[in-house]
Amino acid sequence: MAKKPQLAADTRPWRDPAAKPFVRIRHVTKKFGDVAAVNDLSLDIYKGELFCLLGGSGSGKSTLLRMLAGFESPTSGTIEIDGQDMSKVPPYNRPVNMMFQSYALFPHMNVWNNIAYGLKRDHMPKDEITARVQELLKLVKLEDYAARRPHQLSGGQRQRVALARALAKRPKLLLLDEPLGALDKKLREETQFELVKIQETLGVTFIVVTHDQEEAMSLATRIGVMNQGEIAMVGEPTEIYEFPNSRFVANFIGSANMVEGVVTEDEPDHVRIHSTELGTDIYVDHGVDCSPEQILWWAIRPEKVVLTRDRPAPQPGVPPDANMVKGYVEDIAYLGD
Repeated sequence: MAKKPQLAADTRPWRDPAAKPFVRIRHVTKKFGDVAAVNDLSLDIYKGELFCLLGGSGSGKSTLLRMLAGFESPTSGTIEIDGQDMSKVPPYNRPVNMMFQSYALFPHMNVWNNIAYGLKRDHMPKDEITARVQELLKLVKLEDYAARRPHQLSGGQRQRVALARALAKRPKLLLLDEPLGALDKKLREETQFELVKIQETLGVTFIVVTHDQEEAMSLATRIGVMNQGEIAMVGEPTEIYEFPNSRFVANFIGSANMVEGVVTEDEPDHVRIHSTELGTDIYVDHGVDCSPEQILWWAIRPEKVVLTRDRPAPQPGVPPDANMVKGYVEDIAYLGD
């Protein structure tokens, strides 16, 4: 009798209700005067995640990162890392390191000494420092650049030196504040995948702050979308993109056409929305748990739209008078891809 094939272990602990979070943020508020930069925020992040905090300027993402690092103290609420309450733990005693957007490399030191700096401060034996720095230089593919100073490196190389230095003391949690923000578009896209490979190789938990949606979608195991000091939605990139929980999230992630409509049918397997604005009905092939005559906003991504000169044939399961609208091309812009 043939054995059943063993299924690979699910590497998404956030799907397991019994999984224990590695970072536990509970009802954290941070006020500057009367203004709450972070407002009653709760969030769980699991070991080995590459979690992205995504939001616009002033959304509170960098303030939250600084509280995790210990550079700011919460006005109220608690932060636990690996089961330990961080409220009384100073930054230098936390199992955390932070990589800043500016990289903050020592200009008078070469690459080797920049990476070794924290290890020397901890009085690690010389042979262990040598082994650790060589290991990190190999990891970030800079073995041939050990003797160079920061000004002799490209932006992408400086970024990798800063990453190696941040990883040198083997932190349990690495915080990255806009780590690719100083790179040009092409280099940023290349470096995203390098960063993911390094994180997967080491298994260190990364929390990345970014305002770049594409960067978050490429990097993250999960994304926390922030708005006005609160978490608007947490989910895997596909969930955030395909099933946003609000108009804000739908508009913030990618491009979306937003259309207002009134629910005329609500069944477990479909919902029908009448849109005066579009001049047609929208038929969605899943229920949305709403009331008849309720006003809903319907979002469609540009890549889901099909343009044709001729009236298309009805789609299986979709009423012939739905999901179809006639219009005129007003403008065309060339965007390459």
